Amino acid sequence: QGLERTEHEGFGGGNTAWEEEKLAKYQHRWVPPGWGGSGGGPTTPYTAPLRPHSETRLLEVLEGVCTPSDFACHQLLERSEEHVEQWWFHERQQHPDFFQWLCVERLALCCLPGTYGPDCRPCAGGPQQPCSGNGRCDGDGTRRGTGLCVCSPGYGGPFCAECGDGYYEASRNKSHLVCAECYRACGRCTGPEDSSCLRCKRGWVLHEHRCIDIDECGTEMAHCRANQFCVNTEGSYECRDCSTACIGCMGAGPARCKKCNKGYWRDGAKCLGECLAWAGGWLCPRPPPSSRCLTPAFPSDVDECASAEEPVCTGAQEVCENTEGSYRCVCARGHVRRDGHCVEDKPPDAPEKGFFDDVTEDEVVVLQQMFFGVMICALATLAAKGDMVFTAIFIGAVAAMAGYWLSDRSDRVLDGFMKGR
Repeated sequence: QGLERTEHEGFGGGNTAWEEEKLAKYQHRWVPPGWGGSGGGPTTPYTAPLRPHSETRLLEVLEGVCTPSDFACHQLLERSEEHVEQWWFHERQQHPDFFQWLCVERLALCCLPGTYGPDCRPCAGGPQQPCSGNGRCDGDGTRRGTGLCVCSPGYGGPFCAECGDGYYEASRNKSHLVCAECYRACGRCTGPEDSSCLRCKRGWVLHEHRCIDIDECGTEMAHCRANQFCVNTEGSYECRDCSTACIGCMGAGPARCKKCNKGYWRDGAKCLGECLAWAGGWLCPRPPPSSRCLTPAFPSDVDECASAEEPVCTGAQEVCENTEGSYRCVCARGHVRRDGHCVEDKPPDAPEKGFFDDVTEDEVVVLQQMFFGVMICALATLAAKGDMVFTAIFIGAVAAMAGYWLSDRSDRVLDGFMKGR
């Protein structure tokens, strides 16, 4: 850039007489006609000499090589000063490419573009078009590297002359190849459509030239940790953490828990946790499972006996009884609490009972009816033999029984008779 900048400038000053005598080489530049001659008149065209090998010009070029803050550049320029002057004054005509003469041939720090390594060997694909123009040569232009191709996205092969995975050949000629992207699920394809797949990427399965997503969560191909659940995505899956209320879950939220975590209890399908008291009115009288949250959203009582996963009352012959906002442990039916334990409720010992002590009033009535029935049958038998005394007794007994029956049930008989009508 410094050479180009100073190419058409004339440099005087310094020992120009020595330069003209020793170097005696000039370049000339064409000066077109113009104004500004003697007396203000027009000038005639002429050629003006330049001093291309002027020391003054060289200093001007070197001053613009490095920026003021580039310390490493100044050090390298200082070490190469003799080589620069050698080329400037003696080698420039024979070796016009300063970069090649200094960096490649003299200092052996670089290689020409398209070559690499200590011996500047040609890159893969040749120095004219390394890697077919679709990648870069490893170590290109340096004394390092392997010379292998690092292909650009969409290209592959040792010389980057093929389309890579997920791309297809859109156009090709003798010197250029253009690769375009396949449908997102295709690993290899013949075009951009979803129906032009030849092979699918991982997480998809090929079906009639289309790639169908595999549900890893439904096919047990997913591998999530114990307290995570699986979410299927296109071509893959995600493992997401369960709710803090859960020990194992089947999805997001406290309603998908397999089991409630410590400090939480099940209320229907959800695992509810301990409440925090705040100005809005949350209230938790006791820790779970006896606590409940009293807010406008949860006005009803929680049945701790029904919602607990494990028995609340663990004592022998104890049962849980729900109360408003809590519960209590009571003794089972037929048991009473004595000395903190539920024991069978037995009455105190009593004297032995007689034969008729347990006979109820109804049973007495039945026995009476049986006795009178037997007596009437006996009297009827004697009356049939013509004994007037027994006949009179029989008639009296029947009249007595009829009177007792009618007096006790007359109301019911009359009521039934009236309803029958």
